[in-house]
Amino acid sequence: MGDVSIDAPAFLRRAKSILDAWKNSDIKDEYQTLADRDAVIVVQGTADEEAHTVKTTTLHLWLLGYEFPSTLIVVTRKGFLFLTSGSKAKLLEPLQKNKEGVEIKVLRRTKDEEENKRLWDQVWEYVNGAGKRIGAFAKDKVKGKFANEFDGIYSEIKAKAGYEDGKDVSAAFAAIWAPKDEDELKICRIAARMTAGIFSSYFTDELGTILDERKKITHEKFADRVEKRLDDQALWKKVKGIEGAEINMADWCYHPIIQSGGKFDLSVGASSDANRLEGADGGVVIAAMGLKYKSYCSNMARTWLIDSHKTQSRNLGILLELQTEIATKLLRPGQAGKDVYEAAVKFLESKDKTLATKLTKTLGYATGIEFRDNAYLISAKGARPIQPNMVYCISIGFADLEDPKKKGQKYALSLTDTVRIGADPDTAVQFLTVPIKGTSDYMLTSVDDGSEDEDLPATARSNGKSSPLKTKVTAGGKVLRNSGRNEAASESLAKKIREHQRQLMEQRHEDGLNRFESNEGEANPDNRKVFKKFESYKRGELMPAKTQDLRIVVDARAQSVIMPVCGIAVPFHINALKNVTKSEEGNYTYLRFNFISPGQIAGRKEDVPFEDPDASFIRSMSYRSPDAFRFTEIMREIMDMKKAAQKREAEQREMADVVEQDKLVLNKGRVHALQEVFPRPALDGKRLPGDLELHQNGLRFTSPNRDQRIELLFSNMKHLFFQPCEKELYVIVHIHLKAPIMMGKKKAKDIQFYREVTDATFDETGNRKRKRWTGGIGDEDEIELEQEERRRRAQLNKEFKHFAQRISDASEGRIIVDQPFRDLGFNGVPFRTNVLMQPTQECLVHLSEAPFFVVTLADVEIVHLERVQYGLKNFDMVFIFSDFTKAPVHINSIPSGSLDNVKEWLDSVDIVVTEGQVNLNWSAIMKTVNEDPYSFFVDGGWSFLKSGSDDGNSDSSADDSGSDFGAEVGEAAMESDFDAESDEAEESEFGETDDDDDDSDAFDSEEEEGEDWDELERKAARADSKRAAEGTGYDSGDDSRSKKKSSSSNGKSRR
Repeated sequence: MGDVSIDAPAFLRRAKSILDAWKNSDIKDEYQTLADRDAVIVVQGTADEEAHTVKTTTLHLWLLGYEFPSTLIVVTRKGFLFLTSGSKAKLLEPLQKNKEGVEIKVLRRTKDEEENKRLWDQVWEYVNGAGKRIGAFAKDKVKGKFANEFDGIYSEIKAKAGYEDGKDVSAAFAAIWAPKDEDELKICRIAARMTAGIFSSYFTDELGTILDERKKITHEKFADRVEKRLDDQALWKKVKGIEGAEINMADWCYHPIIQSGGKFDLSVGASSDANRLEGADGGVVIAAMGLKYKSYCSNMARTWLIDSHKTQSRNLGILLELQTEIATKLLRPGQAGKDVYEAAVKFLESKDKTLATKLTKTLGYATGIEFRDNAYLISAKGARPIQPNMVYCISIGFADLEDPKKKGQKYALSLTDTVRIGADPDTAVQFLTVPIKGTSDYMLTSVDDGSEDEDLPATARSNGKSSPLKTKVTAGGKVLRNSGRNEAASESLAKKIREHQRQLMEQRHEDGLNRFESNEGEANPDNRKVFKKFESYKRGELMPAKTQDLRIVVDARAQSVIMPVCGIAVPFHINALKNVTKSEEGNYTYLRFNFISPGQIAGRKEDVPFEDPDASFIRSMSYRSPDAFRFTEIMREIMDMKKAAQKREAEQREMADVVEQDKLVLNKGRVHALQEVFPRPALDGKRLPGDLELHQNGLRFTSPNRDQRIELLFSNMKHLFFQPCEKELYVIVHIHLKAPIMMGKKKAKDIQFYREVTDATFDETGNRKRKRWTGGIGDEDEIELEQEERRRRAQLNKEFKHFAQRISDASEGRIIVDQPFRDLGFNGVPFRTNVLMQPTQECLVHLSEAPFFVVTLADVEIVHLERVQYGLKNFDMVFIFSDFTKAPVHINSIPSGSLDNVKEWLDSVDIVVTEGQVNLNWSAIMKTVNEDPYSFFVDGGWSFLKSGSDDGNSDSSADDSGSDFGAEVGEAAMESDFDAESDEAEESEFGETDDDDDDSDAFDSEEEEGEDWDELERKAARADSKRAAEGTGYDSGDDSRSKKKSSSSNGKSRR
């Protein structure tokens, strides 16, 4: 329990509230069951999920923050007594000295039976000092060895001492911990936000996809998918209001409940059944789920109506009105649960008396550590008054309603939210989950395939609200017709691309079979893990002399731990050791050594290879000693040695691909050089200019510090890029290497040399208004500066391109100069920032700023586009390489407007491109591929990715053959693996500049003249006259946008 600590202020504050409640038990009804009790005995057995110990567990978590198994707690009017094991007692003992005056007594159990008997005697002495009237949590059923020991001793002592039977005091303790302090409310708020986040960030979109694509899935399987989202770190990054939360402290209160198809159960014991999810052809879907965070619970339920009847929509609206009435007017401190219930029923009867008979019998309950506290129900029998700062679940619904669209079938409506009770009767509740603002978001309309827009009823085209269930534009799905004269041409181009892609896919499939046929069943033999041998000592005499004392010795020099085994000092290399754990039991400290052996759970890493996995292995060894300090020192030394070993291995892996280049052959005569350029990455982090020299077999960059050099050989160069300074601040020569080299203390695979375009400083803050031409002289200095900048840009482009061409010539054609095509560029997020990605003849690159991005198209096996859905503003791109051992490369958050251009470009360079609606788990997919690539291609290869592509009516044998693999990989792959980036991609800081930059002829013009000031004034005057004649003024762009918006409002519901 090394990482466990008790929050002392919270413990003492809550312990004092128990004692204060006991003092006031004669005057407050909620504490009445404590009034005639002298002591309360609470026993916790072993940690057993099946054991019914609701109140006992709640007391532990509320008071201590953790559940302490095999622990006895005695509470009296004066204080507390704890009987527990040594490790847990160590956590409790610091609480004994406190300023609050709370009496705390801690007894440590040991393995000595006689000592334990004396401890039990002290317990009964403590109880006898308080009195013989005992209270307990009578309904809790405790299990375990400790509980059995207590029962045997207590039955004997009870008869001798004359104790009364343990009266149930559960109601009093429920009243004590019902109001939440600020720390608890913060935790409850995070739990509620996480529950709401599951709905908004996953369930709603997933439900829309399933219904829209008519996928066949059972309620139970869908609930399992939702349950797995708890471990999806990418999902939680999208949820607002949980910043800084420890996601590993969250858990499900219950298995998610999903219901549809006319069978609904609104009771507490409902569950997801094995029937299929229905609703694609209309119907009702109810989902309920609750998450707890640090043991504090929350709950939320929603109902979706698909193609609803007007009476169903009306009933859902009334249900929302009822929730609003309860939350804003009825649920206040001091009100009894039955009063709230009666007022809610009266309100509902005023709306619809028939619905009042269908209302659930319970409208809510208090929640917290205990999911549902039956002492605080909003029902006809709820007599307890609601206390300030409690947390409630308002859970209302209508059951067994007649479905007007499906005769003989029933439907139900359910609505649940978690709220905080106000601090006083004048304060309304505060919603902790996200409340429904209107029913329109949960009333969905579907459109039949192939239907024409003009034939759609008005309600199907627009309901005036956007729906969370977004219609997707996919093959076989709901399709919106695009108006435009170029529709036929676009369809013809799309058809050509589909046909070409089909041919490329078949060719790629055939190449894969041929490539892996020779090594059938083997993934990549050269990359398989090998068994490593480690030697601690070559001879026994080399072992430290102090090992003769048969003590545990840590020898950092030999990276070994020497342990006594059967009277012999045996060395174990640190790499054979998995971990070391230390624990305390009684007066002894235990040190447990766990070794790496076959059959262990390897986590995210691959299994460690063994020379003979069938041999006998030592999995663990334990030692004990009364010298706790020595064991602590041993463990510290071992952990330090383990960290050092892991650091060395990480550095070796990091430097494994770094190559030692051949010697640079210098030119003896004239050396061509590019002067005053800056390297990136900079040498030793210093930004200093230098000269880039061209030599016989490579390049050398020399900085003012002559000892700092960069040497690049042609034999290690893979790509050479020249990027002009059009709409950029730098002109660049960029070199992408085959293998990284060391630059200072870091390795680098991409090295570039650049020069800034502008040396002069310009006043960008001026607010000079444009003057009409009156025959005066313009600002000649400003014009001259603009012309000088254009000339400088042209000169820099010419100088750098000329030098790049010299490099290509000197390499004897091994390296060609490649230049990015800015017109084909698109924005995306390859790392963390949104940048401009630009295709070249051989690559896709981003060179303007670090980190650089270079993907060689010849190395790409296939490109998959993810999150291609109608209504999403962005999609993602994944490059899968021909070398399957390389991890796929991702570019996220590409604007959807670039989708067609990206697909057209990829098709033009003969790359297979597929698309899908969700992010795939590529680590799982590539693991499957690498295990047996030949079988992967036999089973269809990459054709399983085409299931999400818009392939029209084209048939492909690869599509059919890929179905088996798709079924195998599908469930594992269709998991969200990446963060959903922001909808609006920000422009790059060095993105679009003024149009004047385009006027320069890149390389040829030495003397370049821009438009003079007179011509610019005449153009401005003509533009002013044109706007005045049209009556649009300077805001015409806004008017046109508003017209577009109004003209397209009919399609608003089809988001």
